[in-house]
Amino acid sequence: MCGISGLFDLRGQRDFSRALMSAINDIQAHRGPDEADLHLEPGLALGHRRLSVIDLATGLQPQFNGDGTVAIVFNGEIYNYRELTVELKAMGYQFKTRSDTEVIVHAWEAWGEDCVDRLRGMFAFTIWDRKQQVLFLARDRMGVKPMHYALLPDGSFIFGSELKVITAHPAFARRIDPLAVEEYFALGYVADPRCIYHGAHKLPAGHKLTLRRGMERLPEPQPYWDVRFTLDNPIALRDAQAELLERIDESVRLRLIADVPLGAFLSGGVDSSAVVAAMAQVSGNTVKTCAIGFDDPRFNESAFAQMVADRYKTDHRLEIVKSDDFDLIDTLAWLYDEPFADSSAVPTYRVCQMARKHVTVALSGDGGDESFGGYRRYRLHLAEERARRALPLGLRRPLFGALGQLYPKADWAPRVFRAKTTFQALAFDSAQAYLHSVSVLRADERERLYADGFKKQLGGYSALDVFRAHAGRAGTDDPLALVQYLDYKTWLVGDINTKVDRAAMAHSLEVREPLMDHQLVEWLATLPTSLKIQGQEGKYLLKKAFEPRLPSDVLYRPKMGFSVPLASWLRGPLAQRTRDAVLGARMADSGYFDPGVLRSMVQQHQSGQRDFSAPLWTLLMFEAFLRQVEQPAVQASA
Repeated sequence: MCGISGLFDLRGQRDFSRALMSAINDIQAHRGPDEADLHLEPGLALGHRRLSVIDLATGLQPQFNGDGTVAIVFNGEIYNYRELTVELKAMGYQFKTRSDTEVIVHAWEAWGEDCVDRLRGMFAFTIWDRKQQVLFLARDRMGVKPMHYALLPDGSFIFGSELKVITAHPAFARRIDPLAVEEYFALGYVADPRCIYHGAHKLPAGHKLTLRRGMERLPEPQPYWDVRFTLDNPIALRDAQAELLERIDESVRLRLIADVPLGAFLSGGVDSSAVVAAMAQVSGNTVKTCAIGFDDPRFNESAFAQMVADRYKTDHRLEIVKSDDFDLIDTLAWLYDEPFADSSAVPTYRVCQMARKHVTVALSGDGGDESFGGYRRYRLHLAEERARRALPLGLRRPLFGALGQLYPKADWAPRVFRAKTTFQALAFDSAQAYLHSVSVLRADERERLYADGFKKQLGGYSALDVFRAHAGRAGTDDPLALVQYLDYKTWLVGDINTKVDRAAMAHSLEVREPLMDHQLVEWLATLPTSLKIQGQEGKYLLKKAFEPRLPSDVLYRPKMGFSVPLASWLRGPLAQRTRDAVLGARMADSGYFDPGVLRSMVQQHQSGQRDFSAPLWTLLMFEAFLRQVEQPAVQASA
């Protein structure tokens, strides 16, 4: 796992400053503390920070082909690199290392841009081909590894693993994009491919970008992969259970390749427990497991993690975190570069900090909820969809829209209506209803929060545009498949993967996600909804498959989640900071918010009248981000 960076002159072959390149490369030194190197030639600069995991002695980067005409900087792991090495050697390619990095170099020589189709893993890399004068960028299918880029005013293209590489360049203007602000307050993160700043972009998951010297403007990234929900697999439940175990075991086995200490996160939830059970199944060594618990029993799953650790006799490490562990706000604002409102970033940071004391690589259960249908919101959405499909949109919109205005809380309503606390969702189409269910602040709440001037800047833009665009590409109208697809494109990439990548790399820890293996995801997309959700039971197939391997108490207990006591923090030890931040000059001067609404939210929450914990945390993290914007760029000369 590493950090990559670079500069490329689209217009000519100017010389880039080594001092500047070194400074912007080193700003992400936490991603790769073991080694650092640069390569500069006319019109190009490549930087790399290395966390050594495979081929510790010779896997240095930037890495070149035999005649020095192809160079790469790479962040990630290619899990099928050994098989590709055999294939490429048979084609005549000579290898100088045992690294997966060199496999990508020769794969580029053999197959060009199509090399990405051969790679199984998590990756973000940039290849420079001097003969073709081509710079090629690619990101893995599930968006596990990040890639940011921008075109600077002088025609230089800049890229990096983290946005701070770009913002550190003195020529980059840190102008906040109002559309990104709207996405943040809807979702709690800025959705790919947008960044919080004008002119900066995230390369979307499963996309590639090809630049050629002499281009006048940046081309659009091109997709090379997408998940397709066919739901046409007639497999019986028993056979599906057996095949799922085989596929998860294989995915885990591939991710056990490392030349450094390796372990797993074990939260006590179904997904991480399944990964640990598979590790115990396929590994000949004692599995190292890491967990954190909380001194507040409402948030503590450590007893369930201990059940799994005991069953498989793992080398289990547990640390208890205090429930008032809220001193990371400024640290997180720096790590994430953009406003990021998922409060579970706090315990994620702590579990990564703890795991790094014992291992360099950790397997996680991330991605299980999305692929197996684990979220409660999926079951609620399916119930709503049945109601929506019973009446055409033309009838639903005026009927339930009016009821939503008359009874905005709907506390008296039947459970299916009460679940969202409003009738509004039944007046929406599927994409709008799902956005309504996952929003930090709903559309009507954002309308009240925003100042009139900021609404004019938005020009009618809404985060709903993001969901509608993805829904149009989903290729399915199946209710569950559609929202799974939306989560793959938004929540999984923008929240889950971002949260884990930054928290892990803050501690130079590599995290691998076997439940996001793209071949596993493709197979699961062929299975019908009935194998994922049955009645009120989510992750049905996963739980049935792992019944022989995991305790029933782990499989079938209510989902707890990795959360923190936000409401009490914001009324108690964080009360003054919340008032100072949300009602302070920085937020008022931004011009984004109605000051009266901010005051009302703080007052009502801290008095106990309403629970505005999620919106207030979102505002608190936004204010922390605004303070980061004020930090200067690196001082090295361009």
